[in-house]
Amino acid sequence: MTAILPYLIMGAVIALFWIAERRNPDSVTRFEETVLAIILALITLVSFSQVVARYGFNSGWSGALEFTRILFAWLILFGMSYGLKQGMHLGVDALLRLFPKKLFRFFAIFGAFCAFLYAAILINSAWLGVFGVDTQGGAMLYWSKMYQVGIGLDDLRYPEWMQDTFGLKERVQRWIAYLILPIGLGLFGFRALQAMVAIWRGEREMVIAGHEAEDLVAENRGILKD
Repeated sequence: MTAILPYLIMGAVIALFWIAERRNPDSVTRFEETVLAIILALITLVSFSQVVARYGFNSGWSGALEFTRILFAWLILFGMSYGLKQGMHLGVDALLRLFPKKLFRFFAIFGAFCAFLYAAILINSAWLGVFGVDTQGGAMLYWSKMYQVGIGLDDLRYPEWMQDTFGLKERVQRWIAYLILPIGLGLFGFRALQAMVAIWRGEREMVIAGHEAEDLVAENRGILKD
């Protein structure tokens, strides 16, 4: 059961996103942006308060560095799927735009497929054995081991009242902090598949933002004249 638990979590999150987007896609975008904004705000708040506590009162929170490091990991792993969805990932498309339209679309779809392949390998690389690659590991295996072993984080601890009230261990479990691994990678693969379909249908040009400077100039042409 432990081995399939991260897959169930990943599948449930993807299903929720898919259902919500079919009903109200704007609300999903707002949710993603809100989550990212909250993480950024927490990182800023904790870092600022630590500076004040350290230099102003010669004290501080021992778990602050680990907490902000985990938040930064969540920011990256959750944000990369949002970036793929919005076409924010930087890339170079100068060579691709020299190709005929059909060949350009082929390489654009191939680029989205590579993004999906990247997510699939990071999730679990064992399937590469089909091609004769001797490898074992991935985010799912790592998360499952952390869940089974029950190792706590180095410095991040629950408050004493939570330990007494809920019977929790002193240190926050690593598997809780690493939940973003199946969630973030699963969403990234999901967005890559969506991008492949959108490019195939002609609803999207490619997965990268290869000419964002030109787009910014075009959007602000009237402002630049003023």
